[in-house]
Amino acid sequence: MPTGAITGYVDVAQVVLYAFFIFFAGLVFWLRREDRREGYPLENEIVGRRKAPDPVLIPRSKAFHLPGGETTYAPQAMQGRDDIETGIPARKVEPWPGAPYERTETSLQAGVGPGSWVVRHDVHDRTWDDEKRIVPLRVATAFVVHEDGPNPIGMTVFGTDNGVAGVVSDVWIDRGESLIRYYEVELPTGGRRLMPSAFCRAGGFTKTVKSEALLADQFADIPATRDPDSITFLEEERIMAYFGAGTLYATPARAEPLL
Repeated sequence: MPTGAITGYVDVAQVVLYAFFIFFAGLVFWLRREDRREGYPLENEIVGRRKAPDPVLIPRSKAFHLPGGETTYAPQAMQGRDDIETGIPARKVEPWPGAPYERTETSLQAGVGPGSWVVRHDVHDRTWDDEKRIVPLRVATAFVVHEDGPNPIGMTVFGTDNGVAGVVSDVWIDRGESLIRYYEVELPTGGRRLMPSAFCRAGGFTKTVKSEALLADQFADIPATRDPDSITFLEEERIMAYFGAGTLYATPARAEPLL
């Protein structure tokens, strides 16, 4: 027999090739199971009920320990979630798959469409020095607004209807990125709310800040933070979702077709 042959029909190279095929098939199968940790088990789009998890293709729940000390599991068990529409103020306009939903509640906090939000952990984002990452300038005393740019503190805030929503009382900065994340708006009726910098524009010439996402009177319903000097992941999610909902639902005309 030639060198490397095991039998007259099998040699070492052939065994190695077959072993590689088996290994590669196992690797693909493992990767396809792992990419089902997020978003699974699936839900039936027609009846809205949770599908039975596939014990072969869906991996076992795994614990992930996050930097804040909390633990999350994926895939999640989803106990008590027998209907996809439970707790969601929306309904499908048609029964066929892919049909859009329409909201059944007019509040911008309903969590529908562009106002959808994820239940993130109600903990603070922190820097490498274990400081709260996003805080107002009155707390982050080592930071200042650059003298060459317009300082938004003290500027009047206008809604998309050109109504006065309040006055910028402070800015919230990201200690990790050294930039402004939120404007703290003091409302005419009292109280303060956070406005994401991505949803507004400060004018250095006009000395005003305007947001096209909300009407002036809708600022009062912006979700508030539990701590006046810090914000959690969940609170950020809710505030961003509120402004996102305003881009479509702030006025009835925005939800209508252009033509």
